Amino acid sequence: MRKDQLHFLLYGFLTLLAAIFVVLTVLPRNGAVPQPADEEDIPGVQSSMRRQESAILPIPAPEQKILQSGKVLLGEKLFHDPRLSGDGTVSCATCHSLSGNGADGRKIAVGAGDALGKYNTPTVFNAAFNFRQFWDGRADTLADQVSGPLMDIAEMASSWAIAVRRVSEDSGYREAFKREYGGEISERTISDAIARFGATLLTPDSPFDRFLNGDATAISDEAREGYRLFVNYGCVSCHQGVNVGGNFFQRFGVMGNYFADRGNLTKADLGRYNVTGKEEDRHIFKVPGLRNVAVTAPYFHDGSVETLDEAIEITARYQLGRDLPEEDRRYIAAFLESLTGEYRGERLKP
Repeated sequence: MRKDQLHFLLYGFLTLLAAIFVVLTVLPRNGAVPQPADEEDIPGVQSSMRRQESAILPIPAPEQKILQSGKVLLGEKLFHDPRLSGDGTVSCATCHSLSGNGADGRKIAVGAGDALGKYNTPTVFNAAFNFRQFWDGRADTLADQVSGPLMDIAEMASSWAIAVRRVSEDSGYREAFKREYGGEISERTISDAIARFGATLLTPDSPFDRFLNGDATAISDEAREGYRLFVNYGCVSCHQGVNVGGNFFQRFGVMGNYFADRGNLTKADLGRYNVTGKEEDRHIFKVPGLRNVAVTAPYFHDGSVETLDEAIEITARYQLGRDLPEEDRRYIAAFLESLTGEYRGERLKP
């Protein structure tokens, strides 16, 4: 790393001394980050996740050296198969477009039969780096996550009995499951295959990754200034590590009552409370990762914000208690735009 880059990073780190206590008191303490798939399937992912557990500043994403194993390829086919849904019209890829940003671009997800969901669809890209899945963290692993949308009446409106039967009726699937899972077609093996594919959905080689890896020209002067502000304002107290977030829970509205100001409270706004029933978990959500955030609007769990500038403004107000000048928001947006990565050699787009 060049001397000027080292000074730039160290400068940001020194401003975080006051924020370290916050980070250390909210990081997960219930064991290691869950492993979504075998380490040999996704080289670099597990080591990056372990580094994330103690990271305060963002760290580079691993290079995308994906071993396309038989189980991964099987999972990719299942991910795109609408027959897993109740009416045969909706697949995982319906709400998580891999040709775009890994989400659906809607305020709230729309499932089978045009049923309206409860949350904004998070991007599936880099989900392997999240310490929990879903906005409320109700799934520990990518494999655990599969059941949620499959059985949700507002998403795929299906059941494991339906999914297993339809997969079993397909001769190609029967051959693949015989080869990869000894012929077992079940909730466990279907979930495992989809999770293994999901763990390969990484988007490395963003301009900021290249900057962190030593290319001083990879980001603009505006993005550099935005990163400095991102650190100095304390945004990194919640957004750090390989996914620039996604590694602990936090209250939405630390420095103000976002929900009272927005109005129209919904059950989804209760966050972790819906999972644990604990009053202290009301309005607690998994901190979203910020990789590709510039191309994954609309924002927040309720999909209520259309622009990156407004998302920065609202987050600063309710999480930091700051009203940021327009110029500072513009610089921070330039930094966030530098977090847009590539999937299979193509830069992500909205």
